[in-house]
Amino acid sequence: MYSEQEQHHLNQLTEQLIKHTGHKPDKEKIEALRQVINYHDWRYYSLSQPVILDVDYDKLFKELRKLEEERPEFLTPDSPTQRVARGLTDDFKQVSHLVSMLSLDNSYNAEDVNAFDKSVKKLTGAEHIQYCVEPKFDGSSIALVYENDMLVRAATRGDGAVGEDITNNAKALASIPLSAKFSKFGIHRIEIRGEVIIQKEVFERINNERKARGEKLFQNSRNTASGSLRLKDPNESATRGLEAVLYHVSFAEDKEGKNLLADKLHTHFETIEILYKCGFKTPIHELKVCKNAEEAIAFIELWNTKRNTFSIETDGMVIKVNDLKMQQKCGSTTHHPRWAMAYKFQAKQAQSKLKDVEYQVGRTGAVTPVAKIEPVALAGVTIASISLHNEEFIKEKDIHIGDTVIVERAGEVIPYIMGVVPELRTGHEKKIHFPKNCPSCNSPLIKTEEEAIWRCDNADCPAQTEERAIHFVSKDALDIDGLGRSIIIDFIQRGFIKNLEDIFRLPYDEILKLEGWGERSVENLKKGIEDAKGRPIWRLINAFGIRLVGVTTSKDITSHIKSILDLENMSLEDLTNIEGIGPKVAQSIYDFFQTPSNVKLIKALDEMKVNIQNRPEDSLAKNNKLEGKTFLFTGSLQQFTRDRAKQLVEENGGKLLSSVSANLNYLVVGEDAGSKLSKAKKIPSITVLSEDEFLNLIA
Repeated sequence: MYSEQEQHHLNQLTEQLIKHTGHKPDKEKIEALRQVINYHDWRYYSLSQPVILDVDYDKLFKELRKLEEERPEFLTPDSPTQRVARGLTDDFKQVSHLVSMLSLDNSYNAEDVNAFDKSVKKLTGAEHIQYCVEPKFDGSSIALVYENDMLVRAATRGDGAVGEDITNNAKALASIPLSAKFSKFGIHRIEIRGEVIIQKEVFERINNERKARGEKLFQNSRNTASGSLRLKDPNESATRGLEAVLYHVSFAEDKEGKNLLADKLHTHFETIEILYKCGFKTPIHELKVCKNAEEAIAFIELWNTKRNTFSIETDGMVIKVNDLKMQQKCGSTTHHPRWAMAYKFQAKQAQSKLKDVEYQVGRTGAVTPVAKIEPVALAGVTIASISLHNEEFIKEKDIHIGDTVIVERAGEVIPYIMGVVPELRTGHEKKIHFPKNCPSCNSPLIKTEEEAIWRCDNADCPAQTEERAIHFVSKDALDIDGLGRSIIIDFIQRGFIKNLEDIFRLPYDEILKLEGWGERSVENLKKGIEDAKGRPIWRLINAFGIRLVGVTTSKDITSHIKSILDLENMSLEDLTNIEGIGPKVAQSIYDFFQTPSNVKLIKALDEMKVNIQNRPEDSLAKNNKLEGKTFLFTGSLQQFTRDRAKQLVEENGGKLLSSVSANLNYLVVGEDAGSKLSKAKKIPSITVLSEDEFLNLIA
């Protein structure tokens, strides 16, 4: 961005301004301060090479702000003092991207890269393809639009076509220039793409500060960056250590509206150089222009060995056709460009010591062993507990207490023990003996031939009672506001809750006497419980915690009954005739409603005015666009949450399935789709959709 001569001049100007503050607020002085502050922002945020002390920088910044306040007629929108917007943003309006922000097709091995290379050669007719390979930053996507060298808009990715306007918050990031000299390159309007990230060191510092203040720690830098971009107060966004790395030009035109990509701008690397020269933080020092696929693969392998030492979290590399005209020849699908792909690194692993195994009893009596390991940091989180699933899992992995275990985060989300390192055994390890009796009530555990799970069959087991009550009030069940896990446990210990009916007859006068409870909180609790009485019956069915019955099955059942009590008179055949319910699920439902105590519970709830009727106003469908169609979602969804996806299907009259079968019409795939996608490709009747294609169905 700055030549050596310009940097020398600005360093000298900085010294002069530091020595001579307090002079009259003329336009020349104000402009000089802006120049040096923008220069030092570039040195600090884009190069990470500051040449000025923080105290001197602060002195210059305060001087500029003071002079602009005295002479507001000299204030300009691109002044460094205008980065942090004043006031709160009530909401984020929707804005359309100049060019759709597509996803990237994924690869995991050299074979995929070679297949991609063959595809590009076929599409372009070229024998030799040059690729640009750069890190895939693990952050939150952003699109910036500049006109006449000024930042006019910043937006989130959104659904790819439309994002949220976060311009005020973006202006708070010092790594995003408020103005950039694109006009030097003949560019009048440009849209650039990048990722908002938090450096590893900064993220650790922020969490240490939050810990010292007694605040909840952030789980990982990616989610923190995404959430921080959408804070209502831009000043708060500015405190989160956010930086923007820009790596792609999606649109560029001159004053006459002529498209400059592929005509005046020839390669992807050239666009990165322009961004760098305009003052943006780019991957220019981390990327490599490779002459062929073999060189690209070698560079990826090199990066995989050193990525843990890189200051920013990366989850892979991006391979792009370097020539812009060839990119145009390749084109795009509705999901991804055909000229680029992401090479995803294998899930991160770490080693730790297994200190102990604890046993948890769930609401259905299932006993789950949980490994307690020495805390280990892995992919942005600290892991201390990991499920060992069941006794067979422990035997299969030959896990002993005291073993060094290999911990992985599957999909960089769920911690999983891959195995042990037997070479590190000392001889002091202890074999794990699965308990024969329930750790909560001491009743003998049972295990059927069909299952690998040991269960406690005591209906009055304290641990099961506790878990059933916690599930009963949870978000996917009756969703009772004010009754969280800790409160349920406290009320059970005090004797306020002995069974599920007690939730609707809590002693509010006694609760009011407890520490931490006031009239307002008790009234809110009472209101939350009253509201729960009117929930749709699928929520109540799910709240009972019937084995093998979740939200989807509860909704399937609801469409075939008028009252929950109808299930008492349904045979196994009646239940298996409901689409989506197999023999095992049907048996579980049948057993539940043939148990007198469960029917007694439902009648007691009915007497307490809890809704058990299927009412017309509770219908999930708002239209019939997807009527008669079945859907399943797999992979990491980028444009909506899994819950929102299911809601969209139901609101449009469609139905959700839990597995791939010939009964499935559509499989909607996100990133990192696995075995479900492979299985669906073998069934001709199943249509595979991207997230965009799914949204088009209900548009």
